[in-house]
Amino acid sequence: MKFILVTACFIILIFSECLSRETEQLKLGIDLVVENKFEIFKNKRVSILTNNTGRTSHGSLTIEEFLKTNKCSVISIFTPEHGFDTKAPAGKHVPNDTIYDLPCYSLYGENRRPTKKQLEGTDIVVIDIQDIGIRSYTYISTIFKMMDAAAEFGKQVCILDRPNPLGGIAVDGNTVEKGMESFVGIIPVAYIHGCTIGELANMINEEGWLPNGKDGLPRKCNLTIIKMEYWSRDMVWENTGLDWYPTSPNIQSIDAIRGAAMTGIFGELGIFPIGIGGGMPFQFIGKVNLNELKKKNDDIEFPGIKLSQFVTKLSNGIKIDFENDDNFAPYTAGIKLFLAIRKAYPDMFSKPKIKSAKKGMFEKVTGTKKLYNALFDGGTDAEVLDICREGFDEYMILRSRYLLY
Repeated sequence: MKFILVTACFIILIFSECLSRETEQLKLGIDLVVENKFEIFKNKRVSILTNNTGRTSHGSLTIEEFLKTNKCSVISIFTPEHGFDTKAPAGKHVPNDTIYDLPCYSLYGENRRPTKKQLEGTDIVVIDIQDIGIRSYTYISTIFKMMDAAAEFGKQVCILDRPNPLGGIAVDGNTVEKGMESFVGIIPVAYIHGCTIGELANMINEEGWLPNGKDGLPRKCNLTIIKMEYWSRDMVWENTGLDWYPTSPNIQSIDAIRGAAMTGIFGELGIFPIGIGGGMPFQFIGKVNLNELKKKNDDIEFPGIKLSQFVTKLSNGIKIDFENDDNFAPYTAGIKLFLAIRKAYPDMFSKPKIKSAKKGMFEKVTGTKKLYNALFDGGTDAEVLDICREGFDEYMILRSRYLLY
């Protein structure tokens, strides 16, 4: 009887803990700032790097929350690529503006790094912006440039952390080679980096990745990170309970992110459509037949990815759907699918068809010149896949030192 009673109590305790976990609501960095009545920013003059994705877990805009409080004063807004409303097309310069009667400086217009004048009067720069977990997405580069300017001009930086929509476990792809840094690959992390923006910012600051200052040493900014509560690395976006607000015109959903992680690099080459303009951005590969691929390839099944033949108004091709899988590796899956297409449709892979500008952008996005050369100069599948893992093991060791969750 005593054993039964103890067992029953144990079961109730475990059930209560599970129930408690399920009912714990994720708190974003901005949620905790609001909860603590902006005390950390008391009497500060604040500039905010944000856009339409910077919101509380209840959906209110971060900038509006800051404007409600009398604890601090907001003096300016900064925005990344796609503008404050996130509707400007990829690559399109965004002009400066006035929002909420405040100067709104575009960091994807006349300058991509804040000027001394733009940060004049600022005590602290607050960054609240939703990254998508892919190295080539320029929000990371904008954060990097802001940290660099803040370090040079003596401004504090505070990151209000947010989830990585791909979760904190999936890490995939090669790192950026030395000398291949660009605005679509500014730091040497894996293509699917598996970090939050807070973790990346900490890595940038502590690894000495910011440019050298006048003393010849890498700059370092005065950085504070407001961590989330109740977010764990195994949580993908669907587990957070948060609404998704598009980060750019073609990232309208989480599956668009997964697709971009898989097919985005190949869109730079223009060999085949990847669903842009056809209603399924990054989730469609045109001009290829799935049955033909299966005839020429032994295996084109990938964890968490389902392929099917699909016809759109623009093209006949392959539709990409996604399912939960702990072994999800979208960058590698995309490379393997590309190799399968190369085997089935070798005529597509003629180097003269690729314009030099497209080749250059592909190399910037992938962070290496080796991959393009291997794909188009007859490199074996094994050689291509080895290139796609270069620097990965070293990055995983480095990354482990900066995980906050």
